[in-house]
Amino acid sequence: MTIPANNKPNPKSPSPLAVTVSPPRKMPNIKVFSGSSHPDFASDVAARLGTSLGKVVTKKFSNNETCVEIGESVRGEDVYIVQTGSGDINDNLMELLIMINACKNASAARVTAVMPCFPYARQDKKDRSRAPITAKLVANMLTIAGADHIITMDLHASQIQGFFDIPVDNLYAEPAVLRWIRENVQEWQNSVIVSPDAGGAKRVTSIADRLKVDFAIIHKERKKANEIDRMVLVGDVKNRVAILVDDMADTCGTACKAAEKLSEAGAAKVYMICTHGVFSGPAVSRIYSSMFERFVVTNTIPQDEAIKECPHKMGIIDISMIFAEAIRRTHNGESVSYLFTYVPLS
Repeated sequence: MTIPANNKPNPKSPSPLAVTVSPPRKMPNIKVFSGSSHPDFASDVAARLGTSLGKVVTKKFSNNETCVEIGESVRGEDVYIVQTGSGDINDNLMELLIMINACKNASAARVTAVMPCFPYARQDKKDRSRAPITAKLVANMLTIAGADHIITMDLHASQIQGFFDIPVDNLYAEPAVLRWIRENVQEWQNSVIVSPDAGGAKRVTSIADRLKVDFAIIHKERKKANEIDRMVLVGDVKNRVAILVDDMADTCGTACKAAEKLSEAGAAKVYMICTHGVFSGPAVSRIYSSMFERFVVTNTIPQDEAIKECPHKMGIIDISMIFAEAIRRTHNGESVSYLFTYVPLS
């Protein structure tokens, strides 16, 4: 520090302890884009955020290669790309990777992949010789493509979050499920929350604790994938409402057999609530002829066809407000832990 001849510090001279503080950076605007897998859901999310979907054109060349064109500037913007793991999963995943990379190359400030249903989530461990851990591969692909953040819901296995080197917000459908039970099951105080397998025990005990009701577990033994050998019910459901809760329904063979087991055990009514309704193969026809009073899924996956084929039993829980609030909080740098317990106002 320079001292003038009069030994008084020069007020214009910078202090050696002074730190130059740059002005706060203006938060970039939100841009929400939709892939081909679930445009209605993306539109609902954008509407709840008070914005409209960004312009994007996806098409295929004659050799089935996917082409994506982002129709507006994303330079310096906070970009959210909504693409769920359903339908033509491989094509939709590739489309998402291309969209992420296109936005990243166009100088987006941050790119977040919003994946209501995470693809390949069931291939999360090496459970036999030479088995691939495909969920880890998908995580690597998303990271390499340029994703800075992932928002998803009810991962099949929570450890999938550890496959990523970027932040992952795994939201829960549980608050919306609790609200649906209280509003639509008249005898819910006399209900039993049932897990169709041991892996879902933590999920059902959490719901049962918050409803202050009992829980039960069905132990199943498989001959091979999607084929059950036998089931054993652990718990009492006689003359009570049984509510099966699971994260995913695929062919629904397990769920329908579980409903039969619960009816045989004396359950007055049987409900099924599931986060991701994949409904492959004969799933909907099985639900149609099943023992279920209602079979309820969230809209993480499009369910238009299932509702048309089985309108008297199918039910939908809208969770677009949860994702919209998660995006808003992420954009504003706020915590999303509130969403683990409460459903935001519609």
